[in-house]
Amino acid sequence: MKKIILPVDFSDSTDHLVDFAVGFAKDISAAISLIHVASSDIGFVLGDMGFQHFPEVEENEIKFELKELNRLEQRIISQGVSCTHILKQGVAGDTILEHAEENNADYIVVGSHGRSGVYDVLIGSLTKEITRKSKIPVLVVPCHND
Repeated sequence: MKKIILPVDFSDSTDHLVDFAVGFAKDISAAISLIHVASSDIGFVLGDMGFQHFPEVEENEIKFELKELNRLEQRIISQGVSCTHILKQGVAGDTILEHAEENNADYIVVGSHGRSGVYDVLIGSLTKEITRKSKIPVLVVPCHND
């Protein structure tokens, strides 16, 4: 069975991206592996005393992210597509690509929010990074809110 890696960030475009991936998975008889890469600095806050760590903030955020991954996984499975999920912390682009290679993925499906120009220069584009570095075919799904 083919494998699709589907990075999700729980943004407004996640449902659209999941719908596309499910349809694609059905077309090629593939399983989906959801991945969410949490920031390594969850729970750290910069205040008057410098950086402070609040473990309860990190714990609550991780619980929320796992709950969302479980919800998405069940939604995909209910549509007849095999699905697993994983939550990792790290640098998003590198972590997604490592996960794809470790799992012998056939495709990575990512969303494009259609931003460009100054945003892309200052913030960078995860989609651009993945498409540039990946040895695995990457499908880019437009997720514009027009």
